[in-house]
Amino acid sequence: MPISECEGVIDMAEVRLQEGESLENALRRFKRKVQQEDIIKEVKRHSYYLKPGEKARVKQALAQKRARKKIRKEQSA
Repeated sequence: MPISECEGVIDMAEVRLQEGESLENALRRFKRKVQQEDIIKEVKRHSYYLKPGEKARVKQALAQKRARKKIRKEQSA
């Protein structure tokens, strides 16, 4: 489950060490789980406040960047 705040409870990624599993493998599973649940992205998004207008400008800039990247990719293919 992704991080969500429900009645003050926060779901976080959890990995239990399995019988005979090395710490490296458990750490690898944990990192994969964190990536899949977009926890890092969520933390970065909540690390500072953006005014609604600034948020819209950032969203617009990202859309333009994706569009330019898509055009470049289509031209090279």
